[in-house]
Amino acid sequence: MESSFKSLNMDGHFDFKDIHHAASDFGNRYHFLPVAILYPKTVSDISSTIKHVFNKGSTLDLTIAARGHGHSLQGQAQAHQGIVISMESLRGTKMHVHTGELPYVDVSGGELWINILHETLKHGYAPKSWTDYLHLTVGGTLSNAGISGQAFRHGPQINNVYELEVVTGKGDVVICSEKQNADLFYGVLGGLGQFGIITRAKISVEPAPKKVKWIRVLYSDFHSFTKDQEHLIALEDTFDYIEGFVIINRTGLVNNWRSSFNPKDPLQASLFNSDGRTLYCLEMAKYFNPEETDDVNQKMDNLLSKLYYVQHTLFLSEVSYVDFLDRVHLSEIKLREKGLWDVPHPWLNLLVPRSTIYDFSEEVFGRILTDNSNGPILIYPVNQSRWNAKTSVITPSEDVFYLVAFLSSASPSSTGSDGLEHLLSQNKRILDFCGRAHLGVKQYLPHYGTQEEWQAHFGSKWDVFARRKLTYDPSAILAPGQRIFQKANTQHSRDLRK
Repeated sequence: MESSFKSLNMDGHFDFKDIHHAASDFGNRYHFLPVAILYPKTVSDISSTIKHVFNKGSTLDLTIAARGHGHSLQGQAQAHQGIVISMESLRGTKMHVHTGELPYVDVSGGELWINILHETLKHGYAPKSWTDYLHLTVGGTLSNAGISGQAFRHGPQINNVYELEVVTGKGDVVICSEKQNADLFYGVLGGLGQFGIITRAKISVEPAPKKVKWIRVLYSDFHSFTKDQEHLIALEDTFDYIEGFVIINRTGLVNNWRSSFNPKDPLQASLFNSDGRTLYCLEMAKYFNPEETDDVNQKMDNLLSKLYYVQHTLFLSEVSYVDFLDRVHLSEIKLREKGLWDVPHPWLNLLVPRSTIYDFSEEVFGRILTDNSNGPILIYPVNQSRWNAKTSVITPSEDVFYLVAFLSSASPSSTGSDGLEHLLSQNKRILDFCGRAHLGVKQYLPHYGTQEEWQAHFGSKWDVFARRKLTYDPSAILAPGQRIFQKANTQHSRDLRK
């Protein structure tokens, strides 16, 4: 097999020896060793590799996984005894920023969002929609959705793409958009890598601000917290970023935030005591340029005056636009210094309908999560109208739904030696409750063990999803780590046609 691949005409190269790092990811729970890693220099390298595997059929029993920055949680970018394509090797391709009526940046699928931010800012622009962590590849986030606090206004990252270049499971290189090869375009966006590998993307950009007013306020009542969040995302003139998180049995909040946030009323804030209560933090940001400071301050004061947070828990900070967007990277540096970045991360990401968010909160935050060993818990609403229903992403069918993300890490310092088992059990209890209570919850970054569970996840969209798989990756070569389809055989083809 090694000689078979070495015979291909390539600009990049295969590595058959130093392959162990491709058997791990940020989740650090699944470890599947490939037989080789492809370091492509051109799109043709990827196309030739896939075409070679496709044409060999069952005589070359291999699957192929595209790996970006390795930030998947459950082995989705791994390929057991297959080939892993290191997408960051394509980053040598130059980015192009196009200004005009519909400005965009043309980038490699293996480019990191942090690099795109720095490059577009040179031209006074930046993408509209982000993830909280920017050290991820374009292809990786567009294969899922890409969500952050801007999604209520601009939708996820997949809603801000004009055009894609995709290498299908047959090895074909296809340019697609909403007007050209639209079926593949919408299928690949949020398609979990099942229909093709994103090798280039044209991403919508807008004029970039220079500064950010960054605010946090606290709530002791979940109803007031969610009511204010939904109020803010419904306004036309509102904050540019709206997120929230849950704080369970944590004390010393003012001290924890003192390095980066200043309380508006220091004396009263210092007297605030959480008393071990579950609190909810609403996090907001307003983008601006220095000459707009007075106007922005007035707008913020007006917005805040209509909210029902606990008085004297208003914390403020003013930072650069880059520092705000890249804020999680600072936490990464600190965690790496402590050896806590590469621990297992049994994260759970859910999309919860607004109609059931209170039932969800009462059980999960009131009964299942009762100690302070958990990592950050994000919770914030988004508008369904900002999500394109033609893409492969599955969301609850309501006008407003919440992203709830349990970002736990199984580090000995926080959960003890059996921390991973505790967190996994906790996540299972949450999922079991959502199922029993019929809350209409959908997983974001979904992970299931059987095709029946995947069919239930996709629901009425399963037939379209399966038909696209048969069309663009009929041998089921791509993204085996998602565990949706098995490498093609006669039975597999029959199942897909059902």
